[in-house]
Amino acid sequence: MPNSESLMVALAVTALLIVGAVFVAIQDISITSYQVADVESPISVQGISLPALPVVVVTAAVDSINPCAIGVLILLITTLLTLSSNKKKMLMVGIIYILSVYITYLAAGLGLLWFIQKLNIAEPLSLIVGGLIIFLGLLEIKDFWFYGKGLSLHIPTKRVKQIKKYVKNASIPGAIFLGIFVAAVELPCTGGPYLAITALLAKIGFNAQVFGLLMLYNLIFVTPLIVIVLLAFFGVNPKAVHGWKQSKRKWMRMAIGLVMVCLGILLILYARGVIKFGLSV
Repeated sequence: MPNSESLMVALAVTALLIVGAVFVAIQDISITSYQVADVESPISVQGISLPALPVVVVTAAVDSINPCAIGVLILLITTLLTLSSNKKKMLMVGIIYILSVYITYLAAGLGLLWFIQKLNIAEPLSLIVGGLIIFLGLLEIKDFWFYGKGLSLHIPTKRVKQIKKYVKNASIPGAIFLGIFVAAVELPCTGGPYLAITALLAKIGFNAQVFGLLMLYNLIFVTPLIVIVLLAFFGVNPKAVHGWKQSKRKWMRMAIGLVMVCLGILLILYARGVIKFGLSV
C-alpha cells in the first residue's frame, strides 16, 4: 500500500502530465491552423463548438451524487426521526434545509460570475481553474482505490462536529442556518465541478440564459436530496440509504473524478480558443 506522500507526488505528476499534454495538443492545433491559413486554403480551421446545456446537465447530475452532500442530509433525517416520529416536521425541515442549500449555492455561483465578469479574468482564471480541477479530479479517482488515504476531498473534521451539534438542535428556522452553513463548509468536497461550470459560463457572459443554466445546475444538484427526504417521509429507513451510499461511495468518487478531469481539460481548451461553448443545444 503506497504511503500518503507517494500518492500525492503521483497525483501531482499525473496532473502536470495531463496539463502538459493538453498544451502540446493546443500548440499543434495552432500550428496547423496557421499553416492552413498561410497557403490560403479555402478550408477554415475553427474551434470546436459545444452546446453549454448538455455539459451543465451532465456535470450537475454527476455532482449531485456527491457522498458529502448526501451524507449530511441522511444525518439530519436520522437525527430528526430519532428525536421525534413526526414525519411532517421532518419533511418540512428537510425541504427548508434543501431550499437553503439551493439558494446558497446559487448565490455563490452568481457572485463568482459577477466577480469574474467585473475583473475580466475569465481566460486566465479558466487556465488556473482547469489545472486545479484536473488535480482535484485525480484526488477523487484516487479514492476509488485508496479511500481516505492521503489528501481527500471531504468536509473538515472540525466542521463535521459542528454540523452534528447543529443537527441535534434542528428546527424549521435552524434548518435555514444549517443549509447555509453546510453549503459553505462542504465546498471543499462538492465545489470542484461547480467552480468549473461557473468558469465556463463566465466566458459566455452574464445574462438571463446563463442565470437559467445556473438555476438548472443547482436544481439537478439538490434533486437526489429531495428524493431522499421523500423516501424517508414515505417510510424508507434512512439507515438503508446510508448503507447504499457507503457501498457505492467509491463509484461516486470515480464518476465525479472522471467528470472533473474532463472539465479541467475543457476549461484549458476553452481558454485557449480551441473549443467554444454556445447557449444553443
